[in-house]
Amino acid sequence: MSYLFTSESVSEGHPDKVADQISDALIDHFMAFDPTSKVACETLVTTGQVVLAGEVKTKTYLDVQSIARETIKKIGYTRSEYMFDANSCGILSAIHEQSADINQGVERANPEDQGAGDQGMMFGYATKETDNYMPLALDIAHKILQELSHIRRNEPELIGYLRPDAKSQVTIEYSDDNVPQRIDTIVVSTQHDDFAGEQEMLAKIKNDIITIVIPRVKAKLRPEIQRLFTDNITYHINPTGIFVIGGPHGDTGLTGRKIIVDTYGGKGAHGGGAFSGKDPSKVDRSAAYATRHIAKNAVAAGLADEMLVQVSYAIGVAEPCGLFVETYGTSKVNMTDGEIAKKLGEIFDMRPYFIEQRLKLRNPIYSETAAYGHMGRKNEVVKKTFVGPDGTAIEKEVELFTWEKLDYADKVKAAFGL
Repeated sequence: MSYLFTSESVSEGHPDKVADQISDALIDHFMAFDPTSKVACETLVTTGQVVLAGEVKTKTYLDVQSIARETIKKIGYTRSEYMFDANSCGILSAIHEQSADINQGVERANPEDQGAGDQGMMFGYATKETDNYMPLALDIAHKILQELSHIRRNEPELIGYLRPDAKSQVTIEYSDDNVPQRIDTIVVSTQHDDFAGEQEMLAKIKNDIITIVIPRVKAKLRPEIQRLFTDNITYHINPTGIFVIGGPHGDTGLTGRKIIVDTYGGKGAHGGGAFSGKDPSKVDRSAAYATRHIAKNAVAAGLADEMLVQVSYAIGVAEPCGLFVETYGTSKVNMTDGEIAKKLGEIFDMRPYFIEQRLKLRNPIYSETAAYGHMGRKNEVVKKTFVGPDGTAIEKEVELFTWEKLDYADKVKAAFGL
């Protein structure tokens, strides 16, 4: 019997994502000026107010207020009527030095012996159902909001009433052998400027989403996925009605509250640790990227059609407690999932230092991760400029989303005889 599966996404203007982006902007600046920095930075945003808190061990000094304001400005909160404005919001910093007790478990005389920054388990997932090896419902949900954001920033003459806050949700019907059959439901809620009449407003927003945004998203997908967009989709567009009050004024935002949006939309599993605001010594972040790297390369190599990878650590210990693999019965080799896990553990060194080196994680590459998912994104090299509090500017050429590279697929093929 067929079944339905749903994933959601939120825009860069969602209050939790505003918090994530501020935290990761701080991480990038710390990495730019001192790549050895150890940082755990949390952000809270609410009406007219930003609170920064966390622990840092670094050789540099940052103007955290300026960084936060510039991030908010880039997102689009630049009007006083939003009740959260980059130029006028209050910013309180309660960032202090990292605990020496934690630091002694991470830093070692031999860098290769670097211990995990915390205990816990991290998961990576990949599936063949999309070109970027991501779950389909989440991929479409992200693309809807990315298109809305593009229109808001670059084509306001097309849809002129959009404000930064938005959410989307996509429900897909699958056959009992896990093949997508059709899109059942699409939900979009977008913050908007005030309209004269509520019914006229709702009608226009619904028409714009269905006739402008969705066709643009559909056109970017491969033909077999385009066919899932039938005339029988149920649309819920701004189902609560007016959505003028939004962003941090409408709902308090906190770092790390959108971990399922950040990963796989509910597919696979999640260990519970958030990513944004953490330097790569925190395995919540680095090992989640590393397990995605394993799963994606394994699926791309043809080892399985779908794969979940789990790794776990003890705080201060370099060697993982264990590596687990689930192929959901889609494995293409005559091996148990346990045997597959053992061999993958021989290919990918999962000690924290080696993850950092393999994925080039001690670079300012994190701001781009903080909206529209940390996984399934485009691997590319970009130049970024950072300005210190003394006005000193440095330019860095960095590689984004290194964990999305298929640079180990041939190694997986060779190891498994594929």
